[in-house]
Amino acid sequence: MTSRKKPLESESEDVMRNTRRDFLKTAGLVTGGLTVSPALWASSAPAGNANGVPDTLPSKKNGVISMSEFRGVFPYLVSPIEPSGEVSAEVLTRLCDDLIKAGVYGLTPLGSTGEFAYLTWPQRRRVIEVVIKAAKGRVPVVAGVASTTVADAQMQAREYERLGANGILAILEAYFPIKDEGVYAYFKAIAESVSIPVVLYTNPNFQRSDLSLPVIDRLSHIPNIKYIKDASSNTGRLLSIINRVQGRMQVFSASAHIPACVMLIGGVGWMAGPACVAPRQSVELYELCRKGDWNAAMALQRKLWNLNEAFAKYNLAACIKGGLVLQGYPVGAPLAPQEALSPEGIEEVKRALVAIGAL
Repeated sequence: MTSRKKPLESESEDVMRNTRRDFLKTAGLVTGGLTVSPALWASSAPAGNANGVPDTLPSKKNGVISMSEFRGVFPYLVSPIEPSGEVSAEVLTRLCDDLIKAGVYGLTPLGSTGEFAYLTWPQRRRVIEVVIKAAKGRVPVVAGVASTTVADAQMQAREYERLGANGILAILEAYFPIKDEGVYAYFKAIAESVSIPVVLYTNPNFQRSDLSLPVIDRLSHIPNIKYIKDASSNTGRLLSIINRVQGRMQVFSASAHIPACVMLIGGVGWMAGPACVAPRQSVELYELCRKGDWNAAMALQRKLWNLNEAFAKYNLAACIKGGLVLQGYPVGAPLAPQEALSPEGIEEVKRALVAIGAL
């Protein structure tokens, strides 16, 4: 199922021809007459047009959002839970509807911002059910699957596909460290249990067992493992992944990275919690990158980065939930034993939102 959206205006060939050079200069990658060569650009990004702009960035063709090829801005949704333990379906539905109206390209429930590690299985399933119903086929829903066992992860993935999810965000939880072969087997098993696309999620800062480059390379040969969302904060690692997988797998930025820079080197979008509180600004950033207007993209990116800096100081779920409460969504506090956002944190998030016009 697809949904119609207003197509972007076309850019002139002369403007497009200069966009890569202008952005490199703006980003400080052109100094003393030395710039990145066209050969390096071509090797570090997916196949593009003659102007050097990757042609894999758009997720829309003739204004239509693809439900199976993911690009653009995918907010990591919060999980609003009532004191009774019930999922607040009304609040979550309104949030999803407003995000779609703001122009986001997809929805990702049960990512890190969705507090998957603190939810029961019935709560997780209900979150996915509510989001799929709220999306109404307008944008793809990529549902988070996380477990310490292969069997449980497969069960979750199959159930989410049965409910109507368009993709799976695969996350490995571990108490004891797991060697590369075990990591490979876990993600392979999830992919083989469903027919929909799989997005690998890696966050070395919080996971006991990470996805190494050799394992990512092996997984990229599995047909429906088509994407990876890396939250390492190491943009060089992203370029290494892009070079290693040679187009078999596409890369999404996380809030730990600078999205415009990730898109420049070949990324295809942004999966992150901050897009929940700044959806229009995030979409504008992506579309500027998509068009190759790198100067304007960097100008907006600098403003948005202040929001990322505020979130880096505090618990991410607490920040996003705190920001949404300021915007009128009663999503509640993070689930215990996590701490709610402090009064100082609330003020800092408020200032950041006001500065970008999101409050």
